[in-house]
Amino acid sequence: MSLLDLDAVSLSKKIASREVSSSHVVKTFIDHLNAINPTLNCLVEDRFDAALEEAKLVDYMLATKKAEGRLFGVPISVKECFHVEGMVTTGGLSYRSTHREKEDAQVIKRLKAEGAIILGKTNTPQLCFCQETDNKHYGRTNNPWDISRTAGGSSGGEASLIAAGGAAVGIGSDIGGSIRIPAHFNGVIGFKSGNRQVPHEGTFPYIQIREQERMLGIGALSKSVQDARLINQIISDETPEKASLNDFKLVFPIPHHRIPISRETFQLVSSIRDFFSDDLDTEQDKPPFFNDAAQLWQQIMSIDGGASLAKLMSEDGSAVPIAEYMKEKFFKSSSVHSYLSWALVGARLFKPNRKQTDTIYAMITRGDDLIQEYLDRRILVMPVYHTPAPPHGELYQELFSIRRTFLNYMPYVAYANLWALPSLVIPIGTSKEEGMPIGVQLVSRTGNEEALFQLGEKLEEKFGGYKRCHTYDQHSKEEAEAELV
Repeated sequence: MSLLDLDAVSLSKKIASREVSSSHVVKTFIDHLNAINPTLNCLVEDRFDAALEEAKLVDYMLATKKAEGRLFGVPISVKECFHVEGMVTTGGLSYRSTHREKEDAQVIKRLKAEGAIILGKTNTPQLCFCQETDNKHYGRTNNPWDISRTAGGSSGGEASLIAAGGAAVGIGSDIGGSIRIPAHFNGVIGFKSGNRQVPHEGTFPYIQIREQERMLGIGALSKSVQDARLINQIISDETPEKASLNDFKLVFPIPHHRIPISRETFQLVSSIRDFFSDDLDTEQDKPPFFNDAAQLWQQIMSIDGGASLAKLMSEDGSAVPIAEYMKEKFFKSSSVHSYLSWALVGARLFKPNRKQTDTIYAMITRGDDLIQEYLDRRILVMPVYHTPAPPHGELYQELFSIRRTFLNYMPYVAYANLWALPSLVIPIGTSKEEGMPIGVQLVSRTGNEEALFQLGEKLEEKFGGYKRCHTYDQHSKEEAEAELV
Protein backbone atom coordinates (compact mmCIF):
# COMPACT_ATOMS: atom_id res chain seq x y z
CA MET A 1 0.00 0.00 0.00
CA SER A 2 1.28 3.45 -0.94
CA LEU A 3 1.93 6.04 1.77
CA LEU A 4 -0.66 8.13 -0.08
CA ASP A 5 -3.36 5.58 0.80
CA LEU A 6 -2.65 5.63 4.54
CA ASP A 7 -4.73 7.60 6.99
CA ALA A 8 -3.33 9.83 9.72
CA VAL A 9 -3.59 7.24 12.50
CA SER A 10 -1.64 4.68 10.47
CA LEU A 11 1.01 7.18 9.40
CA SER A 12 1.49 8.49 12.93
CA LYS A 13 2.22 4.94 14.14
CA LYS A 14 4.74 4.34 11.35
CA ILE A 15 6.48 7.64 12.02
CA ALA A 16 6.50 7.18 15.80
CA SER A 17 8.02 3.70 15.45
CA ARG A 18 10.57 5.09 12.94
CA GLU A 19 9.38 2.61 10.34
CA VAL A 20 9.35 5.58 7.98
CA SER A 21 10.71 9.09 8.44
CA SER A 22 8.47 12.13 8.57
CA SER A 23 10.72 13.74 5.96
CA HIS A 24 10.07 10.92 3.51
CA VAL A 25 6.33 11.00 4.17
CA VAL A 26 6.09 14.77 3.76
CA LYS A 27 8.17 14.75 0.58
CA THR A 28 6.03 11.96 -0.86
CA PHE A 29 2.86 14.01 -0.36
CA ILE A 30 4.48 17.19 -1.71
CA ASP A 31 5.59 15.41 -4.88
CA HIS A 32 2.07 14.02 -5.30
CA LEU A 33 0.46 17.42 -4.79
CA ASN A 34 2.76 18.93 -7.40
CA ALA A 35 1.52 16.27 -9.83
CA ILE A 36 -2.23 16.46 -9.15
CA ASN A 37 -2.81 20.13 -8.35
CA PRO A 38 -2.49 21.57 -11.88
CA THR A 39 -5.51 19.45 -12.85
CA LEU A 40 -7.55 19.58 -9.66
CA ASN A 41 -6.70 23.07 -8.37
CA CYS A 42 -7.41 21.87 -4.85
CA LEU A 43 -4.40 23.41 -3.04
CA VAL A 44 -4.24 27.21 -3.31
CA GLU A 45 -1.32 28.07 -1.03
CA ASP A 46 1.48 25.77 0.07
CA ARG A 47 4.09 25.88 2.82
CA PHE A 48 6.19 23.06 1.42
CA ASP A 49 9.58 24.46 2.48
CA ALA A 50 8.40 25.01 6.06
CA ALA A 51 6.78 21.56 6.13
CA LEU A 52 10.02 19.87 5.08
CA GLU A 53 11.95 21.73 7.77
CA GLU A 54 9.39 20.72 10.39
CA ALA A 55 9.62 17.09 9.24
CA LYS A 56 13.41 17.16 9.64
CA LEU A 57 12.95 18.42 13.19
CA VAL A 58 10.47 15.61 13.89
CA ASP A 59 12.98 13.02 12.68
CA TYR A 60 15.73 14.56 14.82
CA MET A 61 13.50 14.54 17.89
CA LEU A 62 12.43 10.94 17.30
CA ALA A 63 16.07 9.86 17.25
CA THR A 64 16.33 10.77 20.94
CA LYS A 65 12.82 10.44 22.40
CA LYS A 66 9.24 9.36 21.78
CA ALA A 67 6.70 11.14 19.62
CA GLU A 68 5.13 14.17 21.27
CA GLY A 69 1.63 14.13 19.84
CA ARG A 70 -1.05 12.02 18.20
CA LEU A 71 -0.23 13.57 14.81
CA PHE A 72 3.52 13.90 15.32
CA GLY A 73 5.11 14.38 11.91
CA VAL A 74 1.88 13.70 9.97
CA PRO A 75 1.21 15.94 6.92
CA ILE A 76 -2.27 17.48 6.82
CA SER A 77 -4.12 20.10 4.80
CA VAL A 78 -6.63 22.72 5.94
CA LYS A 79 -9.46 24.66 4.36
CA GLU A 80 -8.51 28.19 3.29
CA CYS A 81 -10.89 29.77 5.80
CA PHE A 82 -8.68 28.84 8.79
CA HIS A 83 -5.98 31.31 9.78
CA VAL A 84 -2.48 29.81 9.69
CA GLU A 85 0.40 31.92 10.91
CA GLY A 86 2.39 33.31 7.98
CA MET A 87 -0.24 32.40 5.38
CA VAL A 88 -3.05 34.41 3.80
CA THR A 89 -6.76 33.90 4.34
CA THR A 90 -8.45 35.42 1.31
CA GLY A 91 -11.89 33.84 1.28
CA GLY A 92 -11.33 33.82 -2.49
CA LEU A 93 -11.12 37.65 -2.55
CA SER A 94 -8.07 39.21 -4.18
CA TYR A 95 -7.98 42.30 -1.96
CA ARG A 96 -7.09 40.07 1.02
CA SER A 97 -4.13 38.40 -0.69
CA THR A 98 -1.42 40.71 0.68
CA HIS A 99 -2.12 40.31 4.39
CA ARG A 100 -0.43 37.41 6.16
CA GLU A 101 -1.93 36.11 9.38
CA LYS A 102 0.04 36.59 12.58
CA GLU A 103 -1.74 33.93 14.60
CA ASP A 104 -3.21 30.47 14.08
CA ALA A 105 -6.89 29.73 14.39
CA GLN A 106 -7.79 27.91 17.60
CA VAL A 107 -8.32 24.67 15.71
CA ILE A 108 -4.92 24.99 14.00
CA LYS A 109 -3.22 25.57 17.36
CA ARG A 110 -4.68 22.32 18.66
CA LEU A 111 -3.59 20.34 15.59
CA LYS A 112 -0.07 21.77 15.72
CA ALA A 113 0.12 20.96 19.44
CA GLU A 114 -0.35 17.31 18.46
CA GLY A 115 2.55 17.54 16.01
CA ALA A 116 0.65 17.93 12.72
CA ILE A 117 2.60 19.38 9.79
CA ILE A 118 0.50 21.63 7.57
CA LEU A 119 1.23 21.23 3.86
CA GLY A 120 -1.04 24.05 2.73
CA LYS A 121 -4.52 25.49 2.39
CA THR A 122 -7.30 24.35 0.09
CA ASN A 123 -9.75 26.14 -2.16
CA THR A 124 -13.22 27.43 -1.25
CA PRO A 125 -15.95 29.49 -2.93
CA GLN A 126 -15.82 33.19 -2.08
CA LEU A 127 -16.64 33.76 1.59
CA CYS A 128 -17.49 30.03 1.79
CA PHE A 129 -21.01 31.01 0.73
CA CYS A 130 -21.76 28.40 -1.90
CA GLN A 131 -21.77 24.64 -2.37
CA GLU A 132 -19.59 24.85 -5.51
CA THR A 133 -15.89 25.66 -5.12
CA ASP A 134 -15.02 28.44 -7.54
CA ASN A 135 -13.80 32.00 -7.04
CA LYS A 136 -12.29 34.87 -9.01
CA HIS A 137 -8.96 34.76 -7.16
CA TYR A 138 -7.97 31.09 -7.25
CA GLY A 139 -10.37 29.63 -9.82
CA ARG A 140 -12.36 26.41 -9.84
CA THR A 141 -11.62 23.12 -8.10
CA ASN A 142 -12.36 19.91 -9.99
CA ASN A 143 -13.58 16.53 -8.79
CA PRO A 144 -10.75 13.97 -9.16
CA TRP A 145 -13.11 11.21 -10.26
CA ASP A 146 -14.25 13.33 -13.20
CA ILE A 147 -12.84 16.83 -13.68
CA SER A 148 -15.96 17.90 -15.59
CA ARG A 149 -17.90 17.54 -12.33
CA THR A 150 -18.09 19.66 -9.21
CA ALA A 151 -16.11 18.92 -6.06
CA GLY A 152 -18.91 20.56 -4.06
CA GLY A 153 -18.34 23.21 -1.44
CA SER A 154 -17.51 25.07 0.49
CA SER A 155 -14.84 22.54 1.59
CA GLY A 156 -14.52 21.38 -2.02
CA GLY A 157 -10.78 21.90 -2.31
CA GLU A 158 -10.22 19.88 0.83
CA ALA A 159 -12.41 16.97 -0.26
CA SER A 160 -10.87 16.90 -3.75
CA LEU A 161 -7.37 16.83 -2.26
CA ILE A 162 -8.13 14.03 0.22
CA ALA A 163 -9.91 11.98 -2.46
CA ALA A 164 -6.75 12.10 -4.57
CA GLY A 165 -4.49 11.32 -1.58
CA GLY A 166 -2.95 14.78 -1.23
CA ALA A 167 -2.61 14.66 2.58
CA ALA A 168 -3.13 12.22 5.41
CA VAL A 169 -6.22 14.09 6.63
CA GLY A 170 -7.89 17.47 6.15
CA ILE A 171 -9.98 19.99 8.08
CA GLY A 172 -13.17 21.68 6.88
CA SER A 173 -16.17 23.62 8.12
CA ASP A 174 -19.89 23.21 7.47
CA ILE A 175 -22.80 25.65 7.85
CA GLY A 176 -24.88 24.32 4.95
CA GLY A 177 -23.46 20.97 3.94
CA SER A 178 -19.98 22.38 3.34
CA ILE A 179 -18.20 19.26 4.66
CA ARG A 180 -20.85 16.67 3.89
CA ILE A 181 -21.67 17.54 0.27
CA PRO A 182 -17.98 17.50 -0.79
CA ALA A 183 -17.41 14.29 1.19
CA HIS A 184 -20.31 12.65 -0.66
CA PHE A 185 -19.27 13.97 -4.09
CA ASN A 186 -15.58 13.03 -3.73
CA GLY A 187 -15.88 9.74 -1.85
CA VAL A 188 -14.24 10.66 1.45
CA ILE A 189 -15.31 10.50 5.08
CA GLY A 190 -16.64 13.81 6.39
CA PHE A 191 -17.61 14.80 9.92
CA LYS A 192 -19.50 17.94 10.99
CA SER A 193 -19.32 18.65 14.72
CA GLY A 194 -22.43 19.49 16.74
CA ASN A 195 -23.61 22.54 18.65
CA ARG A 196 -20.57 24.72 19.50
CA GLN A 197 -18.40 21.69 20.22
CA VAL A 198 -15.44 23.09 18.27
CA PRO A 199 -14.33 26.74 18.56
CA HIS A 200 -14.35 28.77 15.35
CA GLU A 201 -12.11 31.62 16.49
CA GLY A 202 -9.64 32.43 13.76
CA THR A 203 -11.84 31.64 10.78
CA PHE A 204 -12.89 33.90 7.91
CA PRO A 205 -15.58 34.93 7.51
CA TYR A 206 -16.18 34.86 11.24
CA ILE A 207 -19.82 34.03 12.01
CA GLN A 208 -21.21 36.58 14.48
CA ILE A 209 -24.96 36.03 14.12
CA ARG A 210 -25.81 33.64 16.94
CA GLU A 211 -28.50 31.72 15.04
CA GLN A 212 -26.02 31.08 12.20
CA GLU A 213 -23.07 30.38 14.47
CA ARG A 214 -24.81 27.47 16.14
CA MET A 215 -25.32 25.86 12.70
CA LEU A 216 -21.56 25.86 11.99
CA GLY A 217 -19.61 22.66 12.55
CA ILE A 218 -15.88 21.97 12.10
CA GLY A 219 -14.36 18.56 11.50
CA ALA A 220 -12.33 16.20 9.38
CA LEU A 221 -12.40 15.24 5.74
CA SER A 222 -10.57 11.96 5.98
CA LYS A 223 -9.73 8.51 4.66
CA SER A 224 -11.12 6.68 7.67
CA VAL A 225 -13.65 6.96 10.46
CA GLN A 226 -10.86 6.49 13.00
CA ASP A 227 -9.25 9.67 11.67
CA ALA A 228 -12.54 11.57 11.92
CA ARG A 229 -12.84 10.43 15.53
CA LEU A 230 -9.22 11.39 16.32
CA ILE A 231 -9.53 14.86 14.79
CA ASN A 232 -12.73 15.46 16.72
CA GLN A 233 -11.00 14.39 19.94
CA ILE A 234 -8.21 16.87 19.26
CA ILE A 235 -10.20 19.95 18.24
CA SER A 236 -13.41 19.58 20.28
CA ASP A 237 -14.00 21.32 23.61
CA GLU A 238 -16.14 18.43 24.81
CA THR A 239 -15.66 14.68 25.21
CA PRO A 240 -18.46 12.63 23.62
CA GLU A 241 -20.48 10.32 25.86
CA LYS A 242 -19.52 6.66 26.06
CA ALA A 243 -21.90 4.64 23.94
CA SER A 244 -22.80 1.18 22.74
CA LEU A 245 -24.30 1.03 19.28
CA ASN A 246 -26.58 -1.79 20.43
CA ASP A 247 -28.53 0.76 22.49
CA PHE A 248 -29.47 2.78 19.40
CA LYS A 249 -32.27 2.55 16.86
CA LEU A 250 -31.58 3.40 13.21
CA VAL A 251 -34.20 5.71 11.72
CA PHE A 252 -34.63 6.06 7.97
CA PRO A 253 -36.52 9.35 7.47
CA ILE A 254 -39.63 9.31 5.30
CA PRO A 255 -39.05 12.16 2.83
CA HIS A 256 -41.62 14.63 1.63
CA HIS A 257 -42.93 13.72 -1.82
CA ARG A 258 -41.13 16.69 -3.41
CA ILE A 259 -37.65 15.52 -2.34
CA PRO A 260 -36.07 13.65 -5.28
CA ILE A 261 -33.48 10.89 -4.95
CA SER A 262 -31.68 8.85 -7.58
CA ARG A 263 -32.52 5.15 -7.79
CA GLU A 264 -28.92 4.11 -7.01
CA THR A 265 -28.75 6.37 -3.98
CA PHE A 266 -32.06 5.02 -2.71
CA GLN A 267 -30.96 1.42 -3.21
CA LEU A 268 -27.64 1.90 -1.45
CA VAL A 269 -29.20 3.60 1.58
CA SER A 270 -31.91 0.94 1.71
CA SER A 271 -29.26 -1.78 1.71
CA ILE A 272 -27.99 -0.40 5.01
CA ARG A 273 -31.36 -1.11 6.60
CA ASP A 274 -31.25 -4.65 5.26
CA PHE A 275 -27.70 -5.15 6.53
CA PHE A 276 -28.53 -4.13 10.12
CA SER A 277 -32.04 -5.58 10.32
CA ASP A 278 -30.93 -8.61 12.37
CA ASP A 279 -28.63 -6.74 14.76
CA LEU A 280 -30.21 -3.33 15.41
CA ASP A 281 -33.71 -1.93 15.64
CA THR A 282 -34.60 -0.05 12.47
CA GLU A 283 -37.65 1.95 11.48
CA GLN A 284 -38.96 4.44 8.98
CA ASP A 285 -40.17 7.63 10.59
CA LYS A 286 -40.47 11.36 10.06
CA PRO A 287 -38.16 13.19 12.53
CA PRO A 288 -39.52 16.38 14.12
CA PHE A 289 -39.47 19.41 11.79
CA PHE A 290 -37.89 17.37 8.98
CA ASN A 291 -39.99 18.93 6.23
CA ASP A 292 -39.40 22.42 7.66
CA ALA A 293 -35.60 22.12 7.77
CA ALA A 294 -34.67 23.57 4.39
CA GLN A 295 -37.01 26.55 4.71
CA LEU A 296 -35.88 27.41 8.25
CA TRP A 297 -32.21 26.97 7.33
CA GLN A 298 -32.55 29.34 4.39
CA GLN A 299 -34.35 31.95 6.49
CA ILE A 300 -31.63 31.86 9.14
CA MET A 301 -28.91 32.14 6.49
CA SER A 302 -30.78 35.23 5.18
CA ILE A 303 -31.62 36.65 8.59
CA ASP A 304 -29.68 39.89 8.00
CA GLY A 305 -30.32 39.91 4.26
CA GLY A 306 -26.69 38.97 3.65
CA ALA A 307 -25.54 42.41 4.86
CA SER A 308 -22.67 41.14 7.01
CA LEU A 309 -21.16 39.20 4.10
CA ALA A 310 -21.83 41.93 1.54
CA LYS A 311 -19.58 44.25 3.54
CA LEU A 312 -16.71 41.81 3.07
CA MET A 313 -16.92 41.68 -0.73
CA SER A 314 -14.67 44.73 -1.10
CA GLU A 315 -11.94 46.26 1.02
CA ASP A 316 -13.91 49.42 1.79
CA GLY A 317 -17.22 47.58 2.23
CA SER A 318 -18.93 49.57 -0.52
CA ALA A 319 -19.61 46.79 -3.05
CA VAL A 320 -23.30 46.14 -3.78
CA PRO A 321 -24.29 42.54 -4.65
CA ILE A 322 -26.68 43.36 -7.52
CA ALA A 323 -24.17 45.76 -9.10
CA GLU A 324 -21.34 43.23 -8.82
CA TYR A 325 -23.56 40.54 -10.30
CA MET A 326 -24.43 42.69 -13.33
CA LYS A 327 -20.78 43.69 -13.85
CA GLU A 328 -19.72 40.08 -13.83
CA LYS A 329 -22.52 38.69 -15.98
CA PHE A 330 -22.30 41.34 -18.70
CA PHE A 331 -18.64 42.43 -18.63
CA LYS A 332 -16.74 39.81 -16.59
CA SER A 333 -15.25 42.78 -14.76
CA SER A 334 -16.10 42.14 -11.12
CA SER A 335 -13.67 40.75 -8.58
CA VAL A 336 -16.69 39.02 -7.05
CA HIS A 337 -17.79 35.70 -8.54
CA SER A 338 -21.39 35.68 -9.75
CA TYR A 339 -22.03 32.72 -7.45
CA LEU A 340 -21.48 34.94 -4.42
CA SER A 341 -23.15 38.11 -5.67
CA TRP A 342 -26.28 36.25 -6.83
CA ALA A 343 -26.47 34.33 -3.55
CA LEU A 344 -26.35 37.62 -1.64
CA VAL A 345 -29.03 39.09 -3.89
CA GLY A 346 -31.15 36.10 -2.92
CA ALA A 347 -30.39 36.59 0.78
CA ARG A 348 -31.67 40.15 0.48
CA LEU A 349 -34.81 39.06 -1.35
CA PHE A 350 -35.60 36.29 1.13
CA LYS A 351 -34.71 38.15 4.33
CA PRO A 352 -37.39 37.22 6.90
CA ASN A 353 -39.50 40.04 8.28
CA ARG A 354 -39.88 40.71 12.00
CA LYS A 355 -42.90 38.43 12.39
CA GLN A 356 -41.15 35.60 10.52
CA THR A 357 -38.03 36.08 12.62
CA ASP A 358 -40.01 35.82 15.84
CA THR A 359 -41.59 32.62 14.52
CA ILE A 360 -38.15 31.20 13.69
CA TYR A 361 -36.84 31.91 17.20
CA ALA A 362 -39.91 30.30 18.75
CA MET A 363 -39.58 27.18 16.57
CA ILE A 364 -35.88 26.82 17.38
CA THR A 365 -36.53 27.12 21.11
CA ARG A 366 -39.36 24.59 20.95
CA GLY A 367 -37.58 22.27 18.56
CA ASP A 368 -34.23 21.99 20.35
CA ASP A 369 -35.61 20.12 23.33
CA LEU A 370 -37.92 17.99 21.21
CA ILE A 371 -35.16 16.90 18.84
CA GLN A 372 -32.66 16.26 21.62
CA GLU A 373 -35.19 13.92 23.20
CA TYR A 374 -36.08 12.26 19.88
CA LEU A 375 -32.42 11.60 19.03
CA ASP A 376 -31.40 10.49 22.50
CA ARG A 377 -30.95 6.87 21.35
CA ARG A 378 -31.64 7.24 17.65
CA ILE A 379 -29.38 7.71 14.63
CA LEU A 380 -30.81 9.07 11.40
CA VAL A 381 -29.56 7.27 8.29
CA MET A 382 -30.20 9.23 5.11
CA PRO A 383 -28.73 10.46 1.83
CA VAL A 384 -26.55 13.53 1.58
CA TYR A 385 -27.74 14.70 -1.82
CA HIS A 386 -30.16 13.31 -4.38
CA THR A 387 -27.44 12.45 -6.91
CA PRO A 388 -23.68 11.95 -7.10
CA ALA A 389 -21.58 14.95 -8.16
CA PRO A 390 -23.20 16.73 -11.14
CA PRO A 391 -21.35 18.68 -13.85
CA HIS A 392 -19.95 22.06 -12.84
CA GLY A 393 -22.68 24.65 -12.39
CA GLU A 394 -25.69 22.36 -12.06
CA LEU A 395 -25.55 22.15 -8.28
CA TYR A 396 -25.53 25.93 -8.02
CA GLN A 397 -28.57 26.18 -10.28
CA GLU A 398 -30.44 23.71 -8.09
CA LEU A 399 -29.62 25.44 -4.81
CA PHE A 400 -29.69 29.13 -5.77
CA SER A 401 -32.60 29.34 -8.18
CA ILE A 402 -35.04 32.18 -7.61
CA ARG A 403 -37.72 29.48 -7.86
CA ARG A 404 -36.52 28.24 -4.44
CA THR A 405 -35.75 24.75 -5.70
CA PHE A 406 -33.39 24.37 -2.74
CA LEU A 407 -36.50 23.28 -0.84
CA ASN A 408 -36.42 20.08 -2.90
CA TYR A 409 -32.71 19.37 -2.53
CA MET A 410 -31.54 20.63 0.88
CA PRO A 411 -33.67 18.89 3.55
CA TYR A 412 -31.22 16.05 4.18
CA VAL A 413 -28.29 18.44 4.54
CA ALA A 414 -30.08 21.33 6.24
CA TYR A 415 -31.48 19.23 9.08
CA ALA A 416 -28.12 18.76 10.83
CA ASN A 417 -27.21 22.44 10.43
CA LEU A 418 -30.56 23.81 11.54
CA TRP A 419 -30.58 21.75 14.74
CA ALA A 420 -26.81 21.96 15.32
CA LEU A 421 -26.37 18.17 15.16
CA PRO A 422 -23.18 16.15 14.61
CA SER A 423 -23.17 14.30 11.30
CA LEU A 424 -20.89 11.73 9.69
CA VAL A 425 -20.71 10.90 5.97
CA ILE A 426 -19.41 7.52 4.77
CA PRO A 427 -18.86 6.45 1.13
CA ILE A 428 -20.99 3.38 0.44
CA GLY A 429 -20.78 2.88 -3.32
CA THR A 430 -20.56 4.41 -6.78
CA SER A 431 -22.96 5.13 -9.59
CA LYS A 432 -22.91 2.41 -12.25
CA GLU A 433 -22.64 4.54 -15.37
CA GLU A 434 -20.40 7.38 -14.21
CA GLY A 435 -18.48 5.65 -11.42
CA MET A 436 -19.05 8.65 -9.12
CA PRO A 437 -19.02 8.19 -5.33
CA ILE A 438 -22.21 8.00 -3.28
CA GLY A 439 -22.22 8.56 0.48
CA VAL A 440 -24.63 8.11 3.35
CA GLN A 441 -25.19 10.54 6.21
CA LEU A 442 -25.50 9.57 9.88
CA VAL A 443 -26.99 12.13 12.27
CA SER A 444 -27.74 12.15 16.00
CA ARG A 445 -27.78 14.58 18.92
CA THR A 446 -24.71 16.28 20.35
CA GLY A 447 -23.06 13.86 22.76
CA ASN A 448 -23.78 10.80 20.60
CA GLU A 449 -20.69 11.26 18.42
CA GLU A 450 -19.15 7.97 19.55
CA ALA A 451 -22.24 6.06 18.44
CA LEU A 452 -21.97 7.75 15.03
CA PHE A 453 -18.32 6.72 14.74
CA GLN A 454 -19.13 3.13 15.74
CA LEU A 455 -21.88 2.90 13.13
CA GLY A 456 -19.60 4.56 10.58
CA GLU A 457 -16.90 1.97 11.18
CA LYS A 458 -19.37 -0.86 10.58
CA LEU A 459 -20.48 0.75 7.31
CA GLU A 460 -16.86 1.34 6.37
CA GLU A 461 -16.12 -2.35 6.88
CA LYS A 462 -19.24 -3.51 5.02
CA PHE A 463 -19.17 -1.16 2.03
CA GLY A 464 -15.46 -0.47 1.68
CA GLY A 465 -15.31 3.16 2.78
CA TYR A 466 -12.68 5.45 1.28
CA LYS A 467 -10.92 4.45 -1.91
CA ARG A 468 -8.29 6.82 -3.23
CA CYS A 469 -8.67 8.12 -6.77
CA HIS A 470 -5.50 6.92 -8.56
CA THR A 471 -6.15 8.69 -11.86
CA TYR A 472 -3.26 11.12 -11.53
CA ASP A 473 -0.64 8.93 -9.84
CA GLN A 474 1.57 8.70 -12.92
CA HIS A 475 1.01 12.22 -14.21
CA SER A 476 3.89 14.62 -14.34
CA LYS A 477 3.15 18.30 -13.87
CA GLU A 478 3.52 18.87 -17.61
CA GLU A 479 1.05 16.08 -18.46
CA ALA A 480 -1.47 17.38 -15.95
CA GLU A 481 -1.21 20.91 -17.31
CA ALA A 482 -1.71 19.60 -20.85
CA GLU A 483 -4.82 17.69 -19.76
CA LEU A 484 -6.24 20.78 -18.08
CA VAL A 485 -5.79 22.81 -21.28
